[in-house]
Amino acid sequence: MIYEVFRQERKGQAFQHAGSIEAPDERFAEWYAREQYGRRGESTAVAREHVLPIEEFVDELNRNYHRVDGYPLKEKLKEARERAGTSKERAD
Repeated sequence: MIYEVFRQERKGQAFQHAGSIEAPDERFAEWYAREQYGRRGESTAVAREHVLPIEEFVDELNRNYHRVDGYPLKEKLKEARERAGTSKERAD
């Protein structure tokens, strides 16, 4: 049976796909995932049949993944603060 391995570097962060492994059962898959992809318990194995594909990804932050300088979060934070009424006007 084929299992998909996901890693979580730190608690609270999203899981990321690390790879695939082949194992006879779930117990062996969990052990093998930790040995191959991380020994501190940050890896977990899920049977491929239980992984559901996302057909349509809604990017609520309108992130531009092609920008070299990263995501334009300063603009988004400014807009959010203005909507919340907590923006600070800077005196230049």
